[in-house]
Amino acid sequence: MKHRFAQFALLAAALTFGVLPCAEAVQYSQVNETASKISFTYNQFSSQVYGTFGSFKATLDFDTANPAAAHAALTIELDSINAGSDDANTELKKPAWFDTQKYPVGEFQSISVKTLDAHHYSITGKLTLRGITRVVHVPVELRTQKGIGIFDGQLLLKRSDFKIGEGEWADTVVSDDINIRFRMVAPQR
Repeated sequence: MKHRFAQFALLAAALTFGVLPCAEAVQYSQVNETASKISFTYNQFSSQVYGTFGSFKATLDFDTANPAAAHAALTIELDSINAGSDDANTELKKPAWFDTQKYPVGEFQSISVKTLDAHHYSITGKLTLRGITRVVHVPVELRTQKGIGIFDGQLLLKRSDFKIGEGEWADTVVSDDINIRFRMVAPQR
């Protein structure tokens, strides 16, 4: 009876202080960029458009025993955009949109990581596009498959916050809301 009470007391203390016993700590530090993906959707007129960025570099330092100490960074080559047609890709590289001549990359740097539950996190970081930096909060789910960590996340971005699609494009022809999804794949260390 005393043993069960001691176990209950330890579990209650863990819940009270936000520390839950974990099965086994796992570390992830190398992103497999070939297996990873960044995609986006937006509405143009009344149709949904899907696109991807084909070239990016990602770094990760994530330990499931200490998520608060994690760090993630992402650099996207904006010229690698594929919005489904050559015309769209050419247009999106122009000064009214990404202005890839002047701003060739988009960057994300994490600031903090908050644990939501055993497999869900909220990553706060600085997102920079077109020389404009905004703090964003990104919900991320971590799943594991055969020694591989799969970090799935989604972010709703307002293109007007970064002055993307100015001039004639600033109206409602293209939605202000851009839904960004990513999947970062990293082997266990």
